[in-house]
Amino acid sequence: MARKAVYYMAVKEGIDHVAAPVYSALNSLLSFAEKSIEVDGYPVLEYIDDKGDLFWFVRTGKVVCHDYNRYLPAMLENFSEFDVAGLITWHEGENAPDKVFSVHTTGDVDTGNFGPASPRYMHNLLVWLEKNRLNEGLEDFSVTTEATHWSGIMYGDSSPELIPAYTVPIMDIEIGSTEESWGDEKAAKVLAASLLRIFDDDGLTLKNILCAGGTHFDRAFSGEIFRTWEDKAYGFSHIIPNQWLVTGGYDVDRGLEKLKDCVDSIDGGIHGIAMHDGLKGAYKEKLRDLGKEYGVPVFKHQQLRKPELIEWTK
Repeated sequence: MARKAVYYMAVKEGIDHVAAPVYSALNSLLSFAEKSIEVDGYPVLEYIDDKGDLFWFVRTGKVVCHDYNRYLPAMLENFSEFDVAGLITWHEGENAPDKVFSVHTTGDVDTGNFGPASPRYMHNLLVWLEKNRLNEGLEDFSVTTEATHWSGIMYGDSSPELIPAYTVPIMDIEIGSTEESWGDEKAAKVLAASLLRIFDDDGLTLKNILCAGGTHFDRAFSGEIFRTWEDKAYGFSHIIPNQWLVTGGYDVDRGLEKLKDCVDSIDGGIHGIAMHDGLKGAYKEKLRDLGKEYGVPVFKHQQLRKPELIEWTK
């Protein structure tokens, strides 16, 4: 059966630093068919590759998570029967790394509202971003993961409880974190080409990992995204940083319930829990309780470097 991906991109001038250049790169690569569905006056565009996989590109006037209450009804009506979704956008922020391709899952960790996540499709995308980065000679760029978050919170949308309503696994796919990087034509080309390879996997068996603790961009986790052993690799998806474990009260019983909701949002479940060594004891205790609940090993982040020594239970 054909697989289906949908990508959202705010192409209106002056709205998104990255979506418009990536759309231009796609436009130079592909011949689109217009669908009868429109969003913000833009017809949805369709591309079908030589394997029969289908890709829809939804152009918008605003970044969808910045006005989620308005966009969600259209997303549910028109774009809910897809295997995976992506939001193409830019990254910036104080102390944010530059010259990065960043991928992260959607969720508001503080309130415990997690969007569906697919470690397989996230793995595929990361792998192809890396391959295409090297093919384009972008030696000064790198591919990284980022802590799970939802930009709607930062842009005034106070409805994080709506995040799980969209049942398609969705990721933010970004270029960061300065004007020079956002406008890099080769970077836009790399991202555009990688979107079309999200269903092309490397055949490795994934060990899905829930990551907890650390910072927003933490090398303890992102540094392991391409590690392989035997015929296996890690499947990353939700990464819960220390700051929101604290503000979200993950050291009490309600925190354990939020962690269960997080695990249950991950396609295929988890095979292990990696705790950043800097976490305080109360949070580690809740993660160990979670591991017992799901029958998976719980270990310090350093053990990610030696996966063959982890006592996998499944």
